Amino acid sequence: MQEYLHSAEQTLHEFGTDVYTGLNKEQVAASRARYGVNDFTRARRKSIWRRIWEASTEPMLILLFCAWLITLAVNIVSVVQGGHFDWYEIAGIFVAIVISVVLTIVMEGRSAKAFEELNRIKDGVEIKVMRGGIVQYVPQSELVVGDIVYLETGNKVAADGRLLESQSLQCDESSLTGESAPVEKDAYVCLTDPETPVAERVNMAYAGCFVTGGSGRMIVTAVGDGTQFGQIAREIQSAETGHTPLQEKLARLGKVITAVGGVCAGLIFVLSLIFMIARGEASFENISEAFVSAIVLMVAAVPEGLPTIVAISLSINIARMARQNALVKKMVACETVGCINVICSDKTGTLTENRMTATDVWTGGAFAEADSLRDGAMLQNFCLNSTADLYRDGEQTRFVGNPTEGALLVLTARCGVDYRRFRGEASVVDVYPFSSDTKNMTTVVRRDEGYTVYSKGSPEKILALCGLSEPERLRIEEGIVSLEERARRVLAFAHCEREDRPASREDAETRLVFDGFVGIADPLREQVYGAVEECRRAGIEVKMLTGDNIVTATAIARELDLFGKDGIAVEASYLESLSDEEFAKVLPSVRVIARSTPILKMRVVQALKAAGNVVAVTGDGINDAPALKNADVGIAMGISGTEVSKEAADIVLLNDSFSTIVTSVRWGRGIYENFKRFIQFQLAVNVAAVLTVLLCTIIGQFVEGFESPFTALDLLWINIIMDGPPALTLGLEPMRGDLMRRKPTARTESIVSGSMLRRIAVAGTFMCAVCLLQYAFNFLGVDETDPAAVKTSVFTLFVFFQLFNAFNCRELGNDSIFPNLFKNRMMLVAFVIAFALQVLITQFGGAVFGTCPLGILDWLKIVAAALSVVAVEEIVKLIARPVAKRRTARS
Repeated sequence: MQEYLHSAEQTLHEFGTDVYTGLNKEQVAASRARYGVNDFTRARRKSIWRRIWEASTEPMLILLFCAWLITLAVNIVSVVQGGHFDWYEIAGIFVAIVISVVLTIVMEGRSAKAFEELNRIKDGVEIKVMRGGIVQYVPQSELVVGDIVYLETGNKVAADGRLLESQSLQCDESSLTGESAPVEKDAYVCLTDPETPVAERVNMAYAGCFVTGGSGRMIVTAVGDGTQFGQIAREIQSAETGHTPLQEKLARLGKVITAVGGVCAGLIFVLSLIFMIARGEASFENISEAFVSAIVLMVAAVPEGLPTIVAISLSINIARMARQNALVKKMVACETVGCINVICSDKTGTLTENRMTATDVWTGGAFAEADSLRDGAMLQNFCLNSTADLYRDGEQTRFVGNPTEGALLVLTARCGVDYRRFRGEASVVDVYPFSSDTKNMTTVVRRDEGYTVYSKGSPEKILALCGLSEPERLRIEEGIVSLEERARRVLAFAHCEREDRPASREDAETRLVFDGFVGIADPLREQVYGAVEECRRAGIEVKMLTGDNIVTATAIARELDLFGKDGIAVEASYLESLSDEEFAKVLPSVRVIARSTPILKMRVVQALKAAGNVVAVTGDGINDAPALKNADVGIAMGISGTEVSKEAADIVLLNDSFSTIVTSVRWGRGIYENFKRFIQFQLAVNVAAVLTVLLCTIIGQFVEGFESPFTALDLLWINIIMDGPPALTLGLEPMRGDLMRRKPTARTESIVSGSMLRRIAVAGTFMCAVCLLQYAFNFLGVDETDPAAVKTSVFTLFVFFQLFNAFNCRELGNDSIFPNLFKNRMMLVAFVIAFALQVLITQFGGAVFGTCPLGILDWLKIVAAALSVVAVEEIVKLIARPVAKRRTARS
């Protein structure tokens, strides 16, 4: 529906409404049946079983469930063969599954609240309407299309409507369009361009916006889902957010690990069968043993603790980020924010304070310090030629009425003037309000000796009313242009003294004396400059998507140096006319989009994600909600943000500071690195275990008695102890100082890098080789008369290898582990606990694990051998450092 293209009379005829009588009861009922009620359709909430199913079918949880089934199968086979059933292991993995599902449901099952907040904006509000020829109040939810609604200063508009009349009507539409300045409305304009953006439809009023000045009447043209806000609600409801980069990478990793583990397990089983058939030993018992060995290898290959460690690590880091004023609502967002390489930021309320402020003053023929203004005529003009008021809300000063006038009243307070005292002492006799035709407001005040006329308005209008010499006018115009180029809104002021009361507005606005002008801005937040610069150094591109006009938006972008070398600013209407291919081609160079709409913001986000970018969106208005929901990371303002934007977001900034986004990025990058640390650690454990079991199986076909040194329970114990404290504390490693000097992680980049794979291969192969040498030749010299002692030494050596290798995994690059050795105290505690547990089961767990006690000398030799993995890693890094430096220098 495009009522802004119709005249008021056409719109009244279209909906069958009379401007003087409104709708009768029958017409109200018919309208409600045809167009619906003034309420948003609530999203149907998923059942608890559906939510459990969706949480349980995440790729890594499926992997965890498969591991549980395999472990169950191993224990069943063990019971069949006369062994025991390990209830603790089965229960432990099942509890891990339950915890992961519960965490997912609790942390992410709140999307329907966004629609509840959209409905809540209408609760308890009554609207002044004309019905049946009687002016009356009706609940907002009972408004219907065709109602005649009265608009007055301070009202919140209850539905979309075509204006029928307007008297100096102004509306604050910032929550819908992002336009920070109030919009002047004109009921008598009939627009002709169907592509006119919402922010420029001056003959319309929209639900959820506020009337900041003047009055008027409108005919309701859309209610509930049909309003602009209702369309946004549907976009939030229907949007598919897709998977985050972390989810995508973990899913790929899980598939690779499962495939590799399955291939290795299948290979062992097939090889065993071939050798058994060749030797004529293919009995049921032997085939069963081969099958058990294959399953055990699969268990060793799958890091079933990974989803749980990810969940616990994220939960801990969520609490830490909250202390940094970033409230994380969606667990994976606290990692994903570290991967972002594009931030699409709203201007109003995000980069700026969403608070009009008088910043520049011209008086006495030159610019002056704003707070030191002493021009009595201008100060009187600020106070008396105004309808705005101020009130205290806690420690903040709020505006009532026009925000521009409110900014002038705040300036008077900064200059030591109480506007209430001026108003109390003044006798105002005439007020000629601002209108789009006159472009100024004039007030006449009675004095003891006569009358004083105060006028304020657009510089062009005020200058035309004042008698100025040409050189003086040119100098003033140069000053005005200098402010406009800095995105300032300029108001000019004039006055005159009269002996008699002016007979008319024209009479009052003659012989005015020019007093000066004021530049008013929505100032940038104090921390924004440094935060944008830090984003630039971190390889993060900032795009500004604003409802403001292109002149204001460009000035702000220049002030923040957003354009760089080849950046451009465009209007939304230009981008909306492009095909998807043209849109994708132009978008990389676009830094500023003016007159942006909610639908266009969402299109920008989707195009950036399709190009492989990891996208964050910041915003505070309802107009930002669809983009916030569709972004990889939606970041809402906690103080100035609407409830809808906060519910649609993944992260809420508790202090509304853009710099907190940079802090969040730093934390996110640190968390991502920590994931890589414990993944590298766990994969090294798995590679070493798989290689050891695989080689022992192959060698055992040729060397009699050379079987795997690990029982199924040994491998499960290794998985438990290595999936526990050591891995978890790697996820809490302190952040390194150079995080924000690195490039962002690409969406398509594997979470396991090439350098990680090399280190995993080297460490895994080395640990496997040493364990096999000890198993074959007993070079550590443990009790050779007791075969259990050799197996015990290999089992213990393997566990200690993994514990010491955890220290290697603390550094992902070529840096030595020793400078940061004592900075992760939790890691040291976990190492001591795991070390002590291994000593206990070795010395006293023989009945369960089949181990035998070792002597003190044996322990010392095993520890020394395990430490060799640290020495090998440090030697490799020592050789790699100069190579890496030369490579960096060449690049």
